[in-house]
Amino acid sequence: MTSIIYSLLFFFHPIHISVTEFNYSEKDKALQITSRVFIDDLELAVRESKKDEDLDITNPKGGITTEQLVKEYMTNHLKVKIDGKPQPLKFLGMETEDIAFICYIEIENVKKVKTLEVFNNTITEIHEDQSNLVHVTYKSPIKSARLMRDKPSEVFKFEAK
Repeated sequence: MTSIIYSLLFFFHPIHISVTEFNYSEKDKALQITSRVFIDDLELAVRESKKDEDLDITNPKGGITTEQLVKEYMTNHLKVKIDGKPQPLKFLGMETEDIAFICYIEIENVKKVKTLEVFNNTITEIHEDQSNLVHVTYKSPIKSARLMRDKPSEVFKFEAK
């Protein structure tokens, strides 16, 4: 019965949302990013970007892997600036959890952050009502934003401590 429910949710989930969490690791001097995206939505978006309506993201053909497709898509649709400077995203890997992909990304060599600008237009080209929730934990209480097609970025400001 549970598999039937997950199958129905997989194809007909009524909400279009992703959740991306930024956590600063003082020990590693890194921003550790975890992003959760529904598999079916991401598959539609990757199909659109690749112009391949038969693409199966969980079982791609032609020698390409699911992880390569997800990495390419996520690094094109998630951009980060620290204190106005674009940051390279290091895609560490991913896993599948029920009906979502969980992506692990890191920004290395982060010593101090005054402003963190997050651009996330994941899936907005497919679903007009897509919401990309962003939660940032950096030496303070969690700061959050809801990013959408008409507002794909947010600047988080932090006080010097």
